[in-house]
Amino acid sequence: MKGRNKTALTLLALHLLLMVYSASGILSKNAAKSQAFSWPWLLLMGGVFLILAVYAVGWQQVIKRLPLTTAFANKAVTVVWGIVWGALFFKEAITPGKLLGAALIIAGVVLFVKADGEEMRDEK
Repeated sequence: MKGRNKTALTLLALHLLLMVYSASGILSKNAAKSQAFSWPWLLLMGGVFLILAVYAVGWQQVIKRLPLTTAFANKAVTVVWGIVWGALFFKEAITPGKLLGAALIIAGVVLFVKADGEEMRDEK
């Protein structure tokens, strides 16, 4: 597989990983509604810890394959996923301000990754 395709695949995997990571917020918000140490609370918090464990292993694999600055810049998309999850699971409103903020985050990530990719090509 060519280097460019490999990087694109790694970025896709990173974004899927970040989507899963952001889902821990769904579980923790629902756990907050439950009695502490009840069975529902334990199951929900167990899910949070499982997601965080998967994320930790996945994150290590990603940073072996991408520059750390690129990987960290992409973590900002968890804010976008938070907006999506809030609307889907908690009926939170998606306001113009949230949409503008999400667009700015995505634009920033795209610009950073593009600039980082150009810098990496120049070094070779």
